[in-house]
Amino acid sequence: MANPASYRPQTGEIPTNPGVYRFRDPNGRVIYVGKAKSLRSRLNSYFANPAGLLPKTYAMVHAASSVEWTVVGSELESLQLEYTWIKEFKPRFNVVFRDDKTYPYLAVTMGEKYPRVQVMRGDKKKGTRYFGPYTAGAIRETMDTLLRVFPVRSCSAGVFKRAEASGRPCLLGYIDKCAAPCVSRISPDDHRALAEDFCAFMGGEAKRFISKLEKQMAEAVSELNYERAARLRDDITALRKVFERNAVVLAEDTDADVFALHEDELEAAVQVFHVRGGRIRGQRGWVVEKVEDSTTPDLVEHLLQQVYGDEDQSHGRLPREVLVPVAPSNEAELTVWLSGMRGAKVDIRVPQRGDKAALMSTVRENAEHALKLHKTRRAGDLTVRSQALQELQEALDLPVPLLRIECFDVSHVQGTNVVASMVVVEDGLPKKSDYRKFSITGAAASDDTAAMHDVLTRRFRHYLKDKSAQVDESVLNAGEATDEADAAGADLVQAESGQTERAKAEPGLAAVREDSALLDTTTPAPRAKFAYPPNLVVVDGGKPQVNAAARALEDLGIDDVYVVGLAKRLEEVWLPDSDFPVILPRTSQGLYLLQRIRDEAHRFAISFHRQKRGKAMTVSALDGVPGLGASKRKALLAHFGSVKGVKAASAAELSEAKGIGPALASAIVNHFSGSGPEASPVPAINMTTGEVLEG
Repeated sequence: MANPASYRPQTGEIPTNPGVYRFRDPNGRVIYVGKAKSLRSRLNSYFANPAGLLPKTYAMVHAASSVEWTVVGSELESLQLEYTWIKEFKPRFNVVFRDDKTYPYLAVTMGEKYPRVQVMRGDKKKGTRYFGPYTAGAIRETMDTLLRVFPVRSCSAGVFKRAEASGRPCLLGYIDKCAAPCVSRISPDDHRALAEDFCAFMGGEAKRFISKLEKQMAEAVSELNYERAARLRDDITALRKVFERNAVVLAEDTDADVFALHEDELEAAVQVFHVRGGRIRGQRGWVVEKVEDSTTPDLVEHLLQQVYGDEDQSHGRLPREVLVPVAPSNEAELTVWLSGMRGAKVDIRVPQRGDKAALMSTVRENAEHALKLHKTRRAGDLTVRSQALQELQEALDLPVPLLRIECFDVSHVQGTNVVASMVVVEDGLPKKSDYRKFSITGAAASDDTAAMHDVLTRRFRHYLKDKSAQVDESVLNAGEATDEADAAGADLVQAESGQTERAKAEPGLAAVREDSALLDTTTPAPRAKFAYPPNLVVVDGGKPQVNAAARALEDLGIDDVYVVGLAKRLEEVWLPDSDFPVILPRTSQGLYLLQRIRDEAHRFAISFHRQKRGKAMTVSALDGVPGLGASKRKALLAHFGSVKGVKAASAAELSEAKGIGPALASAIVNHFSGSGPEASPVPAINMTTGEVLEG
């Protein structure tokens, strides 16, 4: 742990302007992002008396090795920049609200040519409209009922393509719960309009559609068309059933999101009811670890930042009113920010009495129950994970806690299509965003040990490269350090060349000033660099694989990463340069954790190997034509119908196909006539079954 005094900036060096600051650890990772009305006052509070800080703040300043800041022009800009950096760097000491993902959403994929209605969980996707969340049973019933009135496509891409190819719709098309765009029963524009109506109904415009159907039913009765009138009557009943499922809780012109939270010293649970047209349209919840010393107003501010921060997903989702339990920090700036994203005024209010206060009480009860349930579920999992990590650390006699473990596995079939996988576990839980795949070719594919050496070398060479780039960036930032004319608060001036030498003498300091007018908070965050090293590397295999992995790290000069191997036969744990394995008890939670990591790496490697092998299974007679890529091969087959037609075509006829020029047409003719340098009479064959596919 670093001593905060080693990287503390001088008081006179810190500006009194509003701004945003970042703490970095020795690996260059941003571990905390904060904003302040006065940077000098806020940063001095971290270094004045570290021993008097609260435990988590104390841990943060001792885990950091440098601090840097950016001056902005106003508190609103500091709010925007703080959100952008939290989204980009995902600092581990910042509050992050994790969606409980308990309830599914009703989603309409408006970004597709033929929008699809489906039930979705997990992360939101661009171009998709979401409604909910709902309980699993309620959402299925709602979807089934609405498809009667709005027969939007709900099938998967595979079912849609099969129906399109066969010219026959699926079962839903026959029972009138799908307009069957796959067989052109409805045009793409009309189908999109149908999906828009579906979204409008789910968005709160139910009365408009019910009134429209009632008028159509009356017209059908006046025309004595009783069969159509009966169908419309059933449609109206279905819509009313969905519409009346949600009880009216507020005035019908009320659109609001009602937030409430329940917290203790370590965690907080948040619940929100989405009220549209006076009815509760959905419910959502989060649980957050209070990793920073935040007051309730700070928590509310961070909550609204993260819930509404994504402009693509906030569009059309921000209501007129946001009801919160307490006023957030920087309420005025937050109101301006949200109003700008909505394109209309947004009011942030704390209800004191009446129906809104009563609904807030109900939401608060839900938050209290959610926190109790979370703690009950997590207690067992957290205890077991902690026990497993501790047992593993003690059994392997490692001096550091196992915060991050990476496991590598090699997969192939008799030396062909050699691939490898890397899976990552942090705090005993898989981190799938850091999983990696490796294709192995050349001499490295000759055997498992060479492949393992190659994979470890490639993985940690990237780590060293990213680490070096971060060091260079830190030096550059230090060279641009700013200073004040005097400690009394004179105007901030540009650092001169002499300050560069002072900054080099204090490498922990990287003070950066940026022009606030150039801040672009709408730019999407770049992908985070994969430069965080593990504490332990696990390889699937015994002594040879472990020694190969250890040799790769040694060749790169890395001596702070430990390596073990797990052999499948007897589940033995091997250490580098050891003649005897470590035998963990069969009931050990540490062994069970290693087995789960190894099995996950094996699964991930096998899936990649099958994918790569599947692509290599089929060869085509067109593959050997120089300059003929995949898209042009498809164009040729679409134009002539088969490889046989391509072979029989002349150069002039080949030039009629899309993307085929005279030179390429001549190369194709030469290839099949046997005069080309890479001519090949071999037909397309499935290498597994021996079936001739083309030719």
